[in-house]
Amino acid sequence: MTHTTKILGEVVPYVFNLLRDKLSPQYLYHNFYHTSEIVKSCNALGKLAGLSADELEILELAAWFHDTGFIKGYKDHEAESMRIAEDFLLKADYDKGKTARVLSCIKATARSEAPTGKLEMLLCDADFSHTGNKDFASKAELLKLEWENFEMSSCSDKEWNKNQLEFLSSISYYTKEAEELYGAQRLLNIIEQKKKVEANKEKEEKKKLKGEKSNVPKRGIETMFRSVYRNHINLSSIADNKANMMISINTIIISLMLTVVGAKFSFFGTSLKENPALIFPAITLIATSLGSVIFAIQSAKPKVTNRIERGDAKNDKHNLLFFGNFTHLSLPEFEVSIMEVMKEDVLLYSNMINDLYYLGLVLQKKYKLLRYSYTFFMVGLIVTVLVFISILVYLKVGNHPIKQYHLKFS
Repeated sequence: MTHTTKILGEVVPYVFNLLRDKLSPQYLYHNFYHTSEIVKSCNALGKLAGLSADELEILELAAWFHDTGFIKGYKDHEAESMRIAEDFLLKADYDKGKTARVLSCIKATARSEAPTGKLEMLLCDADFSHTGNKDFASKAELLKLEWENFEMSSCSDKEWNKNQLEFLSSISYYTKEAEELYGAQRLLNIIEQKKKVEANKEKEEKKKLKGEKSNVPKRGIETMFRSVYRNHINLSSIADNKANMMISINTIIISLMLTVVGAKFSFFGTSLKENPALIFPAITLIATSLGSVIFAIQSAKPKVTNRIERGDAKNDKHNLLFFGNFTHLSLPEFEVSIMEVMKEDVLLYSNMINDLYYLGLVLQKKYKLLRYSYTFFMVGLIVTVLVFISILVYLKVGNHPIKQYHLKFS
């Protein structure tokens, strides 16, 4: 920056050295860079306002000194800035009238009351010039960090964005020159800041919705699934054991009856030869055992559901947790599908629910066929006994010609 007057050429290195040596590095916003930016804005606004050379010099001097008081802290830094400026200008033998105007401009930046003079208004507008710059967001972030360094603020990013939107919407420039230079960009900054606030609000609503969904106790859900899976496995094991028992019993009966019916020289074979009517209860018993063992085998027979297709992990009709659905997939494909399921709790629980549902259908079919097997066996035994008793009664007391044959009882 070129310095048009002797006093400005002296004040710049003075302010630079002062801030370099005495200003805390925790001032990330109010530093020499910020001060030089305000001076540039004052120069641009002053020229646009048609200030005289003396007025422009006073305005720039006030801009250089207006934040030097931060070397003593935030509190009453404007008063400290005025003291530093007054000491410097007094030693430089600067005009007292001009010095008073410099101090008046610095005092106006305190915002304790609205500025009245043209120079005061221009300095206040220059101090707000960052609101009409494209880099407003980054400068505001530096100010937030600075306040956090001095424990002046600890608000969240969401609250900060909301505060900045309120700040941008509430300020107005004191001069038409500032409105001309910074007004349009300030409106654009308001729009961008509003987008951030709305984005934060939308994110908060999604988080809230997700939180409401996650209010269901996760541990309770997992306990429920473990309990139901355990019950399914136990019931399936019981059904298979009962089916195996019926298969064993009935295959033994069928084997014995076929042996008896087919025997020619055994005791039973002789009885059948002498009393052909006994073939009826034998056939009934064989038919009973055969029907019962068929139902039992159907009950114990494993069932594999439809295979899941590639990229079909979200299909409600398929269950990625059952081996019959995924064994045709390659390891990488299976890993991708499982990872996709693990990403979302809803998808994971959906697969587990599908698994339980189809396990329930399998169990229902198992127990239905097992009930048919036991019922068939029970009814068949009753019918066999009744047929056998009827044949005995018929042979003993009936008048049928077959009565000439004698039963041999030991």
